[in-house]
Amino acid sequence: MTIRAVVWDVDDTLFDYTSADREGMRAHLAVEGLLAGYDSPEQALVRWREITDRQWARYAAGECSFQEQRRDRVRVFLDTELADAECDAWFQRYIGHYEAAWTLFPDVLPALEALAVDYRHAVLSNSSITVQEHKLRTLGLLDRFEAVLCAAELGVSKPEPGAFLAACEALGLPPHQVAYVGDHPEIDGRGAAEAGLLSVWIDRGTPYARAAGEVVAHRISTLAELPALVRADTRFGAPSTFG
Repeated sequence: MTIRAVVWDVDDTLFDYTSADREGMRAHLAVEGLLAGYDSPEQALVRWREITDRQWARYAAGECSFQEQRRDRVRVFLDTELADAECDAWFQRYIGHYEAAWTLFPDVLPALEALAVDYRHAVLSNSSITVQEHKLRTLGLLDRFEAVLCAAELGVSKPEPGAFLAACEALGLPPHQVAYVGDHPEIDGRGAAEAGLLSVWIDRGTPYARAAGEVVAHRISTLAELPALVRADTRFGAPSTFG
């Protein structure tokens, strides 16, 4: 079966979100004078990460808007009932520190170059187009993708099949001719596989990756492994489940 396109997740797949979030929030909390209430900066960062994961899950489930989950992250973290404008201002100050820490993983550009000639490329993210297009443009990647699709505009989030099928539709290709690469074993890995795409899980060693059990996806530890995997597409000749 021939793969003709690769659809990419962004955060913690192409872009080192975890490191940027950690370093950006560390700098932000120091400037805001908020570290004194914690035993260590790491304790504050762990709390921010836990709150972010909970609020993002609410957004992914359709329980709140993208902007609302941002505001709720601020309110819960500060344990203060702030007005929307105050939350937005606090979050924007954090964004300044966060963006200063943006970087690609070192295996990204070589993989994109290796796949540039023979494959089409698109992005599917559970974020918003405004956020991800700005990120991809800043990182010098936006022109490499012919389509950028995000849950906030699609109205459906990964791991729902509709999100992956929307990406295939944008490319004008059936799912079996599209590979999806993402860092989350369930949201990306299982979701793409169940939608009929060639599912590739890039295991970046994030906490949810370490907790993953059986994953219905081709597991790789570096994008250097991706070109050979996409060209081989062994879904119909070998098991595609890796522990």
